[in-house]
Amino acid sequence: MPFPRRLKPQVILLGLISLLNDTASEMIFPLLPLFLTSFAGATPMIVGMIEGSADALSSILKLVAGWWSDRVPARKPFIILGYGFATISRYFIAIAHSWHAVFFARMFDRTGKGMRSAPRDAVIADVTPPEERGRAFGFHRAMDHSGAVIGPLIAALLLARGMTLRHLFMVSVIPGLIGVILLLFFLSEPKRVIKPREIRETEAPRRLPTTIRGPLLSIALFYLANSSDVFLLLQATAAGVAAKWLPLMWSAHHLIKALFSTAAGSLSDRTDRRYMLIAGWSSYALIYFLFPFSHSLGFFFFLFIAYAIPFTLAEGTERAWMAGFVSSDLRGRALGTYYLIVGFATLAGTALFGWIYQYVSHTVAFRVGGAIALVAALSVALQLRRGMPMEN
Repeated sequence: MPFPRRLKPQVILLGLISLLNDTASEMIFPLLPLFLTSFAGATPMIVGMIEGSADALSSILKLVAGWWSDRVPARKPFIILGYGFATISRYFIAIAHSWHAVFFARMFDRTGKGMRSAPRDAVIADVTPPEERGRAFGFHRAMDHSGAVIGPLIAALLLARGMTLRHLFMVSVIPGLIGVILLLFFLSEPKRVIKPREIRETEAPRRLPTTIRGPLLSIALFYLANSSDVFLLLQATAAGVAAKWLPLMWSAHHLIKALFSTAAGSLSDRTDRRYMLIAGWSSYALIYFLFPFSHSLGFFFFLFIAYAIPFTLAEGTERAWMAGFVSSDLRGRALGTYYLIVGFATLAGTALFGWIYQYVSHTVAFRVGGAIALVAALSVALQLRRGMPMEN
């Protein structure tokens, strides 16, 4: 994938690290529900609980790490430790023999994600001019999804050659380790002036601007609709998708995101970012409404590929939108708050979706998720009458 010229070296490096980390992560993730239910004794509800709980922990730590990184001169240590924890967690999954052990390994992995996400995004925003942040975050998401294309393909190749799941999980440690080494030696960040502790303690704590509350509420609504993708993988099995095709299907889904996320982020730089969110979240609702009708393998595959479109439009746009409400000294906290809300809304949405999926029907679960996503898109549309705050 060619690197756009205007992107800063830090953005390109962090994109490469994300590609390596997600290559490792996505060698595991499409196979994890199968591993849990077939070899670790987990039920679909437990699968959802593991992912939801891990993401909730990650979201809390994103706020803490973002706030903390605003108060120290360097954000780099948070990023290195975060990717290091994720790499170690894959070894723990490889040697796990019960869902309880996988649960703790996933919590360790999400601890790393919580430590790195807000500081990393703050570095991207700090080094990028406001008028190019959509492109920078879109590029980062594109590299992230490129890893999600490569990882499942490697997994499919190794499984086809007879490698066991446990050995595959062990191999996934290697790309993440390479990424940590690159961070140690090559990541630099702009110098920031931090007020001495004695002065900070005498000043009233700064708060996030009130203008960010409406956008955060809209984002919370959407992620209440956006339950864990493990349910889509379970739905794939119900639609007749064989286990050997899951990594390839997952890879094709992320290929769409990798190809178009940078362009979508650039488009959000040239228009009101809220239009991109309305389009993305509305298309998510439509696709969710259609999933219960995907009884054939071909139709499910088509929908799963189309399911990439909402995130292509919205993922980079959301982060650029949040970063534009605050100055650098509050950026870690703002992005941490964003991630906290995303995590807990996703946890609640996953619990709601899982309960409806297991005790009512999968059709009703998808319809409820689609309806909530439409409400989220409508809430953004209602904010269009208000002026867009100048980005920092």
